[in-house]
This record gives sequence, C-alpha cells and structure tokens, in this order.
Amino acid sequence: MSERSVTHATFVIERSYPTPPQRVFAAFSDPAKKRRWFAGGEGKKVDAFEMDFRVGGKEMMTVRLPDTTPFPDAPCTNDTTYQDIEGESRIVIAYTMTLGGRRISASLATFEFLAVEKGTNLVFTEQAAFFEGADGPQMREEGWRHLLDSLGTELEGK
Repeated sequence: MSERSVTHATFVIERSYPTPPQRVFAAFSDPAKKRRWFAGGEGKKVDAFEMDFRVGGKEMMTVRLPDTTPFPDAPCTNDTTYQDIEGESRIVIAYTMTLGGRRISASLATFEFLAVEKGTNLVFTEQAAFFEGADGPQMREEGWRHLLDSLGTELEGK
C-alpha cells in the first residue's frame, strides 16, 4: 500500500477589474458566462458543466486538460458546493478536484468583490488540502491566476 500524505496551504490572489462589482459577480453567477471563462478556452475540452448557483447548490465540471499542462487529456473534475453567497459581494465554495479518477484535493475558497472607484477589486482566498503529492499549492495558485486572467478577458467581452 502506498504512503498517504496531505499538504495544507493557503494563498490569496488579488485582482482589479475596470468593471462594476455587479458585472464581475455576474461572471460567477451566470452559467453561460462562467462556463466560458472557467471551463472553456485554451485547448480544454469540456465533457460536462452543470451549475446551480444558490447556497447549498452544486456545480460540477469535467474538462480534459490541454497538451501544454503536466496532465494532457486527463479528465479533471471539480465538484463544488456553494457555502455562502452574500449579495454581490461574496461567494464561498467548498470543492474537491479529481484528476484521472483520483481525488487530489479538497478546498474552501472565498471570492470577495469590493467596489472601488475604478471598478472592482477581487480578493480570492483558497485554503486547500492536497493529497499524495497532487498538483500542490504552487500549481493550484498558478491555475487560479490563469483562470482570473480568463475572467478579465470575459469581462472585456473578448
């Protein structure tokens, strides 16, 4: 039997978007918009995407990762439960990630949408447990940075 391990990590990513919080929040709450920036793009193949945006609601996504990743064409599944939705100012989710049929992590993530003069400051905080040498904190943070870039492109209408 292989040795079991877990690595815990917390990271914070801050982004500014020249868009009002209502539009940024809508990119998370509208299934068509979220699918574009979160599930689609850059060589990913979407096998499934379902979203029930409400406290207690579920989101499930399975994509096959592009050749440019360390896990080309591996099915990657996120199973998410919405823990808290506060107006258009906060979303808290709990999610697990499975890669190639193997659970690799469990996370609690918070998105805060702060109105500022020039638009929205988004503060993303993830607290994660990574199992048996999975993708790990650095790769996960890099993945979220890329996703938040994709969100910016969605907000620009490109």
